Amino acid sequence: MIRSELAAHLAERFPQLVQEDAEMSVAVILNAIRATLSRGDRVEIRGFGSFNLHRRPSRKAHNPRTGEPVVVPAKWVPTFKAGKELRQRVTTTD
Repeated sequence: MIRSELAAHLAERFPQLVQEDAEMSVAVILNAIRATLSRGDRVEIRGFGSFNLHRRPSRKAHNPRTGEPVVVPAKWVPTFKAGKELRQRVTTTD
């Protein structure tokens, strides 16, 4: 499912929402998650999962074209861990 499909599903589920309002709702939620992670905080949605930041240390690599050694700097990457309810729903077979 992509962002526009999520907004369409939301507008279909709640008929009082116009498509533009559904798109704005999705944008507000995603922006709130983005802003919280950029502050270094954790986002937890009960029953769904949690978003967190994980620090990747710097490492030595090489340029595959030239073979020249390169230092990849340390960085923070967002991670997602599925919640218990989501894991159970995904792994159950009907």
